[in-house]
Amino acid sequence: MKKLVLLFSLVATSLFAQSTFWTPTVYRGAFESAPVPMWTDSWTNFDPQHTIYPAATDTVSDSITVNTTWTNNKTYLVQGPLYVKANLTIQPGTVVLFDKTAAGSALIVTNKGKLFADGLVNSPIVFASNAAPGQRNIGDWGGIVLLGEAQNNLPANAASGTPAGIGYVEGLPTSKNTQYGGNNDEDTSGVLRYIRIEFGGYAYQPDKEINGITFGSVGSGTVVDYVQVSFANDDAFEWFGGTVKCKHIVSYRNLDDDFDTDFGYRGKVQFGLIIRDPFIADQSAGSTSEGFESDNDGSGSNNGPKTAGVFSNITAIGPLRGNLQATIDPKFRRALRLRRNTELKVYNSVFMDFKEGVHIDGTATETNALAGTLRFKNNVIAGCVTKYVSRVTNPSFDAGAWFLASNNDTVVSTNGLLMNPYNYLTGDYRPIHASIIASGADFTDTNLIGNNISVGEDQLDVTYEIYDWYGNLVYIGKHIPYEKLKGLYVIKYSGKLEKVFVY
Repeated sequence: MKKLVLLFSLVATSLFAQSTFWTPTVYRGAFESAPVPMWTDSWTNFDPQHTIYPAATDTVSDSITVNTTWTNNKTYLVQGPLYVKANLTIQPGTVVLFDKTAAGSALIVTNKGKLFADGLVNSPIVFASNAAPGQRNIGDWGGIVLLGEAQNNLPANAASGTPAGIGYVEGLPTSKNTQYGGNNDEDTSGVLRYIRIEFGGYAYQPDKEINGITFGSVGSGTVVDYVQVSFANDDAFEWFGGTVKCKHIVSYRNLDDDFDTDFGYRGKVQFGLIIRDPFIADQSAGSTSEGFESDNDGSGSNNGPKTAGVFSNITAIGPLRGNLQATIDPKFRRALRLRRNTELKVYNSVFMDFKEGVHIDGTATETNALAGTLRFKNNVIAGCVTKYVSRVTNPSFDAGAWFLASNNDTVVSTNGLLMNPYNYLTGDYRPIHASIIASGADFTDTNLIGNNISVGEDQLDVTYEIYDWYGNLVYIGKHIPYEKLKGLYVIKYSGKLEKVFVY
């Protein structure tokens, strides 16, 4: 029996007004097919090494302790770790440079401060190295750190007297300025929208770099939308606990992992692009570079809240770049390494050009997969040497059977999937119209439906107008023809518009 799920109601003047986080799509991956433009247009930069930025006009080195605004008629130079303990507002189009000669230059927003970096599509805010074009390197500065008061799963530390749920940024001095954690999952650290972060990831201690952007227990009241991290010296995005929701994020040619979730991260992420460079990988002892890396915590404990973030519509271009025999850095491994008791959930995404696709690592993680608390559903693994793998430490777990039972697909070659995925500067990551990822998305899983409600029986004396997602009228009449519909539609009746998914 077909079902029709109401995703959200709309007013007649706006077909696309949204009351839930998820944007249901027909396509899998981050982008819709042409002629719809990519959401990366205008604000991203895929050649930050050679971009000329204006010279600094104002130098900032002292902590921000009163509400402050940085204006776009100036260029700011940050020297050393800059702690934000009040509200810092940055105007659209502002360029903030970080002095690579000043140890540990970074922007660290404490749990008592907020960052309002709200750029525009044609006027993004840029955080970059102050090195000259052609001389910039990963790790020139420390990246952006956001610290909040949402929950994490860190246990108490009797030796230091630290209570449960409190953590400190790795590599930085332990103090109130580097503390994160609390009990407010709706906490806000501000707004990050239309921003770029380039050449961050300073090594504060050996093998203890911070990331392009670090989220420490950041709450769901924070807005993160349209953020690009390029050439970071560690992970691009790392979430340590918290519930922050992120949309339209880009990880471009970074060193270690692209999306790393730890310590009970339970937020949502939709529309993400990962682009790897075959010769940029983490050389740290005991570390390998992955697209996704997810742990409940470092020991794989049952500490709660569990890491259970939900990701949908990710496109990941790995280091093989269309050639299974390509020479790549030996530290590259997997599209996804799901380990240490994580309960991560990934949907409607495409992972291509990695040595391994999805790796379910360890007994506890395999058990979570069997129980359905870890989900990998309706995804495509393409052009990978190995599609799925497990240590098989749980004799009841069959990685292949689990993979196929969740409506995942594998494709041997990446030919015919994306328009032009292997040009760094002018890549086109939209699906080819006939490709397996141009359709087939499914938002009926409970983790993606959220608070949506089911539409009941047809109402008496009501005429329904049903439009497909492109605005074409496909039906008009007194009864909804469930048997003829599948996918995303807008239904107009009784002066209302509703966006629905039929399955």
